[in-house]
Amino acid sequence: MPPAELAPRRFPFIVFDWDGTLIDSTSIIADSLQQACRDLGEPVPSDVDARYVIGLGLSDALRHVAPGLPHDRHGELAARYRHHFLSRDAQTKLYPGARELLGELASAGFLLGVATGKSRAGLDRALAQQRLASLFVVTRCADEGFPKPHPDMLEQLMGRVGVAPQSTLMIGDTTHDIELARNAGASALAVAYGAHHADGLGALAPLATVHSIAELRAWLVVNA
Repeated sequence: MPPAELAPRRFPFIVFDWDGTLIDSTSIIADSLQQACRDLGEPVPSDVDARYVIGLGLSDALRHVAPGLPHDRHGELAARYRHHFLSRDAQTKLYPGARELLGELASAGFLLGVATGKSRAGLDRALAQQRLASLFVVTRCADEGFPKPHPDMLEQLMGRVGVAPQSTLMIGDTTHDIELARNAGASALAVAYGAHHADGLGALAPLATVHSIAELRAWLVVNA
């Protein structure tokens, strides 16, 4: 990453999704959703359907994966999902090169944020596990307002750092992330190594779609 004094500031504020963008957790999340449905005797969603809801708030995700489950049983399903996910949470790791990329961006003077479908407790736990909390100036979670793709999450983050939408870049692995950016008037960059397929991401016309952390870094060096 160029030194701060040489780096163009097209996007001084860069907001990352968490699961599937910085950390390799999509398989564990999808499997935990499937196991939770199985525990309650509900039809088990396909891998595609389970991956589709990653990035949404938990309530929205549960409605999608178990549409026939009465609402008064959603708490049971959420509890079973958390049980399965937390039993494997410590296994999740950052994508290779993600830690170094974040460090370079922060050192170059970019403001970094997180907009995630995780709960506040879940994100705080993950940031502590990965020792990354100090690199992000602001974070926002699904249980603190309207979840993706409603613009609230990104609007709140931009307001807190005082950066306009045209100076903000949202980076994520799902169509929910790209729609979030569009709804908030910000730009979006898609990563196709996480939950959603490149074709679906590209259909929403992000600035680009990259397929690895290395490609993401190369794009940011030239364009951010």
